Amino acid sequence: MQATVGDHLLVHGRIVGQHDRVAEVIEVLGQRGNPPYRVRFEDGHETLMSPGPDCVVQHHQDSPGQAARTGSLGQFGV
Repeated sequence: MQATVGDHLLVHGRIVGQHDRVAEVIEVLGQRGNPPYRVRFEDGHETLMSPGPDCVVQHHQDSPGQAARTGSLGQFGV
């Protein structure tokens, strides 16, 4: 997984009833866009993340049409 500042991470809920969460990448600490990332969630909470398989990156330059062509999720309304 590679991300840049401004990208969003969609973290899927792991158990029934747990909602997906969206975090904005505010700092990339790995080399060449690799984790770990400093992220800020919608509620203002900041943390370091090394995303696992339950996470999808949404690049900030993707347009909705491009997202459909590349298979990414487009803009998140979470």
